[in-house]
Amino acid sequence: MESSSYLLLCASVTTLLALPAAALAGPAQAAHRSWAADNGNGTYSNPLFYDEFSDPDMIRVGADYYLTGTTMHTMPGLPILHSRDLVNWRIIAYAFDRLDLGPDFRLDEGKQIYGQGIWAPSFRYHNGTYYIFANVNRFGLQVFRSSSPRGPWTHNRIEPGLHDISVLFDDDGKIYAVYGARTIRIVELNQDLTALVPGTDRVLIESNLGMGEGSHFYKISGKYYIVSAIPGAHVPMKCARADRLTGPWEVETISAEESLGIGQGYRPKGGRGRRNTPPMEAAPPDSSQRLDLDLHQGGIIQTETGEWWGFSMQDHNSVGRLTSLSPVTWENGWPYFGLPGNLRRTPSIWVKPNTGHTEPISSPYERSDDFSGPKLQMVWQWNHVPDDTRWSLSERPGYLRLHSLPAPDFWSARNSLTQRAVGPESTATTELDGRGLKAGDVAGLALLNSPYAWIGLMRDDSGFTIAEYDHSTGKTAREPIASSRVWLRAHSNYDTEISQFSYSTDGKIYKPLGPDFILVFQLTTFQGVRNTLFHYNTGGQAGGYADFNSFALDEPRPRGLTKPIPVSQFITITDLGSGNALAVVDGKLQSVTAAEKATAFKVVDQGRGRIALQTKDGKYVSVGGEGKSGGVTIKSGKPGNVETFQWVDLQRGETLFLSLATHRYIVVPKDAGVAAADHPGPAPHRRDGSCFTWKAVGALKVSSK
Repeated sequence: MESSSYLLLCASVTTLLALPAAALAGPAQAAHRSWAADNGNGTYSNPLFYDEFSDPDMIRVGADYYLTGTTMHTMPGLPILHSRDLVNWRIIAYAFDRLDLGPDFRLDEGKQIYGQGIWAPSFRYHNGTYYIFANVNRFGLQVFRSSSPRGPWTHNRIEPGLHDISVLFDDDGKIYAVYGARTIRIVELNQDLTALVPGTDRVLIESNLGMGEGSHFYKISGKYYIVSAIPGAHVPMKCARADRLTGPWEVETISAEESLGIGQGYRPKGGRGRRNTPPMEAAPPDSSQRLDLDLHQGGIIQTETGEWWGFSMQDHNSVGRLTSLSPVTWENGWPYFGLPGNLRRTPSIWVKPNTGHTEPISSPYERSDDFSGPKLQMVWQWNHVPDDTRWSLSERPGYLRLHSLPAPDFWSARNSLTQRAVGPESTATTELDGRGLKAGDVAGLALLNSPYAWIGLMRDDSGFTIAEYDHSTGKTAREPIASSRVWLRAHSNYDTEISQFSYSTDGKIYKPLGPDFILVFQLTTFQGVRNTLFHYNTGGQAGGYADFNSFALDEPRPRGLTKPIPVSQFITITDLGSGNALAVVDGKLQSVTAAEKATAFKVVDQGRGRIALQTKDGKYVSVGGEGKSGGVTIKSGKPGNVETFQWVDLQRGETLFLSLATHRYIVVPKDAGVAAADHPGPAPHRRDGSCFTWKAVGALKVSSK
């Protein structure tokens, strides 16, 4: 198993390098306006989705892959995404439309399920039936099943709940579920999946072996495997294996310390707790603490062609928990995330999986909506169970009409319509006709988070006011406005964690309102920020109606390759950390303090996002062969594997060079010195000598000598 997977990976790389050179940023890149992981050149960028998709679980049925994840308090829930290449995904269904288990789920009687609801699903397929198992806090284990992933899905409940469940249909006909944190337990489910088999619940793996939670349970080539994560953000993924369920179990770390260059952002001051009353001060990152946010909690999957791939999530600050895709290398019977020579580290950019199928570049959802269709776009989810008698797409064709219900504030308002915020940067804009508002009504555009913020129209007996409310301070900025028709906008940069609100009365010129709003990662909702359309009445009764004519989401940076790779151009390269330039000195690549001594390198296309760096005298930057120390020298001749680098864009202007010889990155010392290709991956601060900036230096020529 190990050797076959490794050979398949090597064959894939060799085939790609043999292909003719092609444009590295083709027309498909420029045309696609929402985040897509597919770079259009045979590679993909992590994350797969730049919006929250937490606790992912994935299955393959023939040539088709299906993915689901946590949705907590949002309805419909448990989205089902489909792909044939593991990179381009589209939503095709939800496992349920509404899950009403009491007043908590309806924001009724002062109750709510923020940060609760349905979570950590286990996705399975067995004998023609698709299954999703997931817990609901205080309401047990929910079982959904269907003959088609598109539904319809039926639902039943099992008591009690099983924390972070994973189900295995074993080849002996029995159905097992593992669950728990640190101490992993196992229990048998009955054949119709309506109850636990009495007397079968027991400890499977003791806590002293170092397992975590979020288990993914597999049987591969006759062995049992359980992949789990230690609870928290700065944590490794573990894997346990055994020949029999009775053990003995071995445990190995299969993914660790991979942050993809992302560091911790703002947190609620005093911790990540569940306080939800202002003032709520945001604490900036603490430089004395570990600031990386590691990939954790996921599983593995095999393609039809025999390749193995891993999927896992990452706490990505206020935008939420994002899902990434990792090549898997089997070594000594363990499925390590990462590449040979750099195990446990996931590349930010890598060659797409060989699934035997190709897919057009796509995003999971249509995010903008003009509300002209008979249904909402599938990206939309309600905050808790809505009152379906109080909203409509048909009362005024081409508009979403929200009738207000009484609520003391936005947090408690029913019928708030949400969709996941999208990074790394996005602008949400909606056009609101508020002439149907009554006294006490508030309607507008919000960023659902804890703390939250909104911009909207307020109406009282004297008329309309445009207002921006910041829940972190409890303060409201107000301006009188004559028009009941406004455009509301929220621009959010999830690199800086700052949002700004603005409004317009003509849809062209926008005026800022209120101070910058600081976005934070928090555990109150246990979700990332959500763009939200809302309407409620503060007078203790139902009010009027608000008509939303459109919702548009603009993404100025929707691709993993933020700039085209400068193929055939000469560039100079500078270390982001020290400011030193890269130069060839005495036949070696090293950093130099004097910018004027920088060497200009020609970027030579090696196909599928790989490049070679050529000097003006025709030589190439070269890395010591496989298994070597990774020393970087300059050599003559045609570029081969040791002269080829994966161009890695970290999406904030920084570039890394991943050697195909070592599967590690070029790194330079802080002081001027010789470079090596032995760095495992970028640090969150990106000043560790592996992250570079580059500048084109004009039309130069390579010497023919």
